[in-house]
Parts: sequence; C-alpha cells; structure tokens
Amino acid sequence: MTPTPPQGPNAPLNERVAELLLKALAAGGLTAGGATAFWQLIKDDSSIPKAIASAVIGLGIAYGTTLLKPIDKGNRRRLEQTGQAIDQSIDRRTEQVTTRLSGFEDWYLQCQTWDCQSYRPEGVPQQEGIFTPMLEEVFVPLALDLSGTLPGFKAAADSFNPQELERATNLNIWHFLRKAEQTKPFRQLVILAWGGYGKTTLLKHIAYIYATKQYSRHQVKKRIPILLVLRKYRDLLASENVPDLPTLITQHHIPSLPKEGRDMPVPANWATDMLRRGDAVIMLDGFDEVAKDQRPAVANWINSQMRRYGNSVFIVTSRPKAYRDQDAAHRLELSTALWVRDFDVIQRRDFVTRWYQCQERYAHGGRDTPDVVKLANEAAQDLLHQIETRQELKDLAKNPLLLNMIVTFHRRYPRVRLPQRRVELYKEICQLQLRDRPRARQLDTLLTQCEAQVALQMLALYMMQQRLERIAYQDLSQVLTRSLRQQEELINVEDFLDQVVQISELLVQQEDEYEFAHLSFQEYLAAAEIARTQQEALLYDRFKDDWWKPTILLYASQVNPAWLLRHMLDRGATDLAYTCWQDTTKRLDPALEEALKVLTQIVTTSRYQRLEKYLQNGQWKEADDETYRLMITTVGKEEGQFFEPDELLNFPCEELLTIDRLWVQYSQGKFGFSVQKEIYLSEKVGGIADGIYYKEAFKEFGDCVGWRENAKWTWHIKYDTLSPSGHLPLVHQSAGDKRGSRVTSLFSRMQACKL
Repeated sequence: MTPTPPQGPNAPLNERVAELLLKALAAGGLTAGGATAFWQLIKDDSSIPKAIASAVIGLGIAYGTTLLKPIDKGNRRRLEQTGQAIDQSIDRRTEQVTTRLSGFEDWYLQCQTWDCQSYRPEGVPQQEGIFTPMLEEVFVPLALDLSGTLPGFKAAADSFNPQELERATNLNIWHFLRKAEQTKPFRQLVILAWGGYGKTTLLKHIAYIYATKQYSRHQVKKRIPILLVLRKYRDLLASENVPDLPTLITQHHIPSLPKEGRDMPVPANWATDMLRRGDAVIMLDGFDEVAKDQRPAVANWINSQMRRYGNSVFIVTSRPKAYRDQDAAHRLELSTALWVRDFDVIQRRDFVTRWYQCQERYAHGGRDTPDVVKLANEAAQDLLHQIETRQELKDLAKNPLLLNMIVTFHRRYPRVRLPQRRVELYKEICQLQLRDRPRARQLDTLLTQCEAQVALQMLALYMMQQRLERIAYQDLSQVLTRSLRQQEELINVEDFLDQVVQISELLVQQEDEYEFAHLSFQEYLAAAEIARTQQEALLYDRFKDDWWKPTILLYASQVNPAWLLRHMLDRGATDLAYTCWQDTTKRLDPALEEALKVLTQIVTTSRYQRLEKYLQNGQWKEADDETYRLMITTVGKEEGQFFEPDELLNFPCEELLTIDRLWVQYSQGKFGFSVQKEIYLSEKVGGIADGIYYKEAFKEFGDCVGWRENAKWTWHIKYDTLSPSGHLPLVHQSAGDKRGSRVTSLFSRMQACKL
C-alpha cells in the first residue's frame, strides 16, 4: 500500500510539497499543465515561505516520487524532469527574491543616482560664485534625428509607419526607448555628435531617470541603468583577458560608484540574470575616446555582449568620424544611428532660463521668492537678447557646451560684451582661468607669476602631435619641465601642475593621468602655440587628418590664412580651405585682397569639380548626393544630418548660384533649383517664396515634379532625363511636411539671392 502523507499546515515542508505534487498530478499529470498547477498551488499556500530554499523543494519532490510508485514509469520520469526544471526555476526566483530582500538593487540604484545627479559638463571649469546645479534642474532634452546615410537606417525606419517616419526628426531619446520595448532595432542605438553636444549629459539623464524610478512618466518599462565610460575601461577591454559584461559591471563598475558607508556584496548571478532578462539599459559613453588601435577590439567586445544579451538596451555615443571610419571586419554592429541636432531657439531659452534660476536661488540661500526670480529672468533675458540678435553668437550657442561657456562668462562679467567667435571665447576663458580669476581672488599663485598659458600651449601641442587625449604624470612632468626651462622660469613643476589643476581647472587629473578639461581646449591651445611660434608648416601634411581639423580651423581663425589656404589647395584640401576662408575675419592689404579673390575663384572651381564631372557624365544620382554633401558641409554639418529651415534661409548666395548653374547647364534646362522655383511660383501651383510652408501648394508642386503619384507622396526618384522637369535635385534628407518646409525655405532664399 502507498503510505498516506501527513496532512495539514503543520506537516513538514517537504511533505506539504509532496501533497501539492499529488494535487498537481490530479489536475492534469506531469505535463506542462500539471507543472503550472503545481506552481499555482505553491503560490496559493500561504504557509509555504516565499523565499523557498531549492534544496528543500528538491527533497519534497524526491519524497513525492516515492509516494507515486504505482504511477507508470513515463509519468515518474516526467515527474523527475519537471522537478529538476522547477528546482532550477526556483533557484533563479530565490536569487531574485534574495536580491530584493537584501536591498542590494535599491542600494545600487542610489549609488548610480549619486554618480550622475550633478550637472558638470566637461570643458566648463568650476568658478567662484558659479554653483553646480542638479542635472534635472537644467537638463534640456536633446533633439535627435534618424540618420539616413548610416548602416541600420532602413531597419530602424521600417519599424515606423509612414506618419511616424515623417516625424522621425526632432525627437527625444524617450521616443526611441519606447520603441525599444517592441522593436529590436531600437535596442541598439548609437548617438552621434561632435564634441560638446551633450552626449554624456544625455546618458546621465537616462541613468538618473531609471535609477530614481521615474521611467513611468516616459512610458517605458523598469530597467536597471549601467553607465560605463569607455575611456575608463578601454585598456581592459582591449587586453587579452577581457572580462564579459557581467564581470565588468560586478568587479569594476559597481566598486567605482560613489557610495555611503560600506559596499554591499553583489548577489551571485545578479548582473547575468538582469542582462539575460533584458532588464538593463547599458550605456557606453565615448567610443571615439578609445584609441584608434584599440577600437577594433572594443567594437568586437561590444558586438559580442549585444549578441549575448540582445533583450537589453545598448546605447553607444561617439563622434561621427570615429564611428563611421571603422574597419569593415571590426565595426560596431548597432542597428540604429541617431544624430544630435543643434540647439534651437527654444532649447537655448530653456537652458539659459533654468540655469540662471538655479544660480540666483543658490546665491540667495535657496530662496525662490519673486525678487530672486526677477533677478534670474532679467539676467537670462539680457543674455538671450545678445545671442539672438548676433548671428555669430547664435552659431556658437547651437552647441550646448559653448552655450554653457557663454552663460558662465556672462554671469562672471555681466557688463562685458560677449566674445563674437569661438576662438575668442576660448581665449577669454583661458585668460579668465589663468590670470583674471586668481588676481581677483588675490591668490598668491604661480599662475600669475609666469606665462602659464604658454606652458599649457606647449603641452597641448605635444599631446596633439602624439595624438594623446590623456598623458601619464611622468610624461607630463617632463614636458612641463622643458617648457618652463625654455621660458627661463625657475619654479617647481609639481607646484605649478598642482595649481593648474586646482586653480585654473584647465587640466583635470584622472587617477595617474591628466587631460584638458575638454579636448577643444587642447585643440585651441595647440593652435595658439603654432601661431605664437610661427610653425604653420606643421599643419601642411595634416590637412586630411581629422584629428587635426579643429586645431587647423582654430589656427586659421587667429592668423591671416592666405598662405595656409594656398597650401590647402595645392594638396587638394578644398573643403577645408573653403571652411577656413569662410571663417576668417582678417583685413588684408590690397595686394593680398587681390590674391584672395583669385584664391576664392580657385577654391570655388576646385570645390565643384566632382559635381561638374557627375553632371557632365549624366550620373544624376551621384550628382544629387554630391549636391547634398556640398550643401550640408557648407552649413557646418556632417553627411547624414538634416538641414534646418533657417540654414537654408541664410545659405550663401554665391554657392547656391554655382550649384544651380551647373545643374541647369548640364541638364539642358530640365533640372536645377531655379527650375523648381519657377514651377513652384507658377500660376498652376500658386506657391509664394516667403519662407512659409504652404501645404496645398507644395502638394501641387510635388505632382508637377513627380515626387507624388496618384495623389500620394511616393518619393520614387528617377535618376534620368525621362523624369519630369524639376524632378532633380532632391537633397533634403527628411520627409513629408519637414521636407516641404526645407524646400520652400530654399526657394525663399533663391528669391532673395535673385536666382
């Protein structure tokens, strides 16, 4: 006879489990349904503790099998297999429960919050009287665009319906993270922008929202944020004994976080289970800050982790050049590329207003009374008025880092006219940090007793030549010793370095290495040193090296660039020559003016050679792509980015005329912007070239030029002369109303340029 198991809540735990197994069998045998019934009975039995030890469960299952000997062998075998599966499942559930009960997860989230809660943008040194706001007090959402020219665009774009795709510009990060919940391409994002565009700040914002459990207000699910700065781990990730992602999180990331009191032990398998469940958002900041020879190994490591933990969200940030110029065999395999757009007038207003409100509130002991608000608003409005009424300042303020520098400078010197150009802004900040600020505080410092900036310029040039963003203390000490000796300064190098770090804050110490507060300061100071020492020849062989491009532009802004431009043209660097020529403000003597006029003609001819060649050969697709490249670089953007209407409303007339003339000439009058404009202004279409987008007129225009078919926008572009008049060029990387507003802005500019 089969023994009868004891009954009731006081029976031993293993016997109660066996009783539940018998009930599960009665509910449907040891099939999947029987196992479900067993699990449901456990949940319903409140006398069994929630944190069940899997070993005890195993004993219960073993005891139950002895009670079921009369059952056929197949069911007994399924019972044992199901018991093992349940045992493993409960092991996992027990670990999760243990993690929650121990408070580890909440402890980790608090540490991650502390790590990213302050707003400390790189490149803006801390100054006396300038308070550090909390990130969420001043954070302004960045506008992001889907990139139309990078790998992964089509897969990402296909997940949008037509209405969504039309709006796939000027979106914030939470739009894409909501998409990630249902669509896999949005679980792997790369965010592209040049330095100072707020990529790191954006990742801190994401980490802060998840860590403080505010994700529901953005309509995304709970995830655990992991923010990893790649430059901190680049040597480790490029080594032979590279750790996997769970190990990196457990043994390196978590111990590095700020914390209160002692560390909490990380529960076994916590990171692995979290990643496998897809409960993590992994943020990898600064792929471009990984040394070029290390990028293939780091890219392979990232790809491997994304494949292994494909349900979690991965976000990588990078400058465009570093991301795009990867070896095909070792490139990052992210599905969706997003561009950070320039700050617009609304973003500038929001940031400046919030920043000043924080400064005045902190300066008044936390008071937020009407008098404090009034002071903040007056200061903010004064600055915004200067920015919006001066095009040169507006161009600078499109970059969040430069806007932060501007607002900091404005608060320090409220009655001083703001610098007009980027190079002047850097110059003023360096003078402020190295001379004016120490003198105003009456500090007895070596910085005011020697040519401190010259020493830093020599260091910056050395680091540029060595292609270094960070320098070890030993190397730094040798460079500074050499530069101070050249100036015949008999001061202690260690004391000098300490004061540069502590007082000027233009150099930042990172463990046993040093770096400039932002790479742009290194580039500016290197350019200033080349100008001081008249070493322009150093640049001649570096015109096509992207590492040197910002330094070359900053150098050209400080000198008469005539000879530099000639050498650029001799070496085929026409785009760089054009940019330098556009940026210069130097007044030239009559002879040089004439030389520059000739130079301008040479630049123009050389710059459009490729476009003319494509048009001569009837390569209409290539000509369309080249037209876009010429125009987007003219407004200071990268290929893959979109035009803003105001960029087209202020597009250089001479360049627009040249492009249009070539299109009209080689298409025998069939294609060109002027052809399109005449169609748009025709009686049939009824358009008006006043910079305003008229939806119905643009629909009629689309019908005429073949961009619409059967009363629908199809954008089926036919790159041949059989297409309708005005069908080409089409260089505007957006859709629907957004494309229409850009086209009509261009027509308005053509009208102003009398084209």
